[in-house]
Amino acid sequence: MNEKQRKLDDGENLHRTANLDSLIAALASHDPVTRQHARQTLVSIGEGAVSPLINALQDREGHVRWEAAKALMDIASPAAAPALVATLRDEDSSIRWLAAEALIALGPDCLDPVLQGTIEHSDSIFMREGAHHVLRELVSGPLAELVSPVLAALEGPAPEDRAPVAAYESLEALRRDR
Repeated sequence: MNEKQRKLDDGENLHRTANLDSLIAALASHDPVTRQHARQTLVSIGEGAVSPLINALQDREGHVRWEAAKALMDIASPAAAPALVATLRDEDSSIRWLAAEALIALGPDCLDPVLQGTIEHSDSIFMREGAHHVLRELVSGPLAELVSPVLAALEGPAPEDRAPVAAYESLEALRRDR
């Protein structure tokens, strides 16, 4: 690549980054139409918007986190799964719900992070509820046998104690089968 082409590519990358930054900033707007337009544009960008959207999941403003979770649900990138699992512990139930729906949209790609989150954060009722919601959707098909013991542990007595053990065993079985 020649020097001129490298400068053009660097300029294009800088413009793309500035555009992403302005779209992420627009998610904080008090105008819902502006937020929706920014989210839809980020979704149309796709995979290139995933990293800034993951960062936006940690914003102090609830509507920014909600918009980021909604966009990640629509993009359905496996790269966002760990951040979406962390968002299952958000204080806002609507954001937790969107994070769970985004994980469900990933299908089997979300299983490792959800099981890992269940192991690491079984003390969080929000995590247990979110994991249950996601795993309930994955219970059909070839994953049913793997997911059923975790669901049973989440639904039974002392889920904070039983669920991480069941999740660990399911995660080990999943890794053996690969």
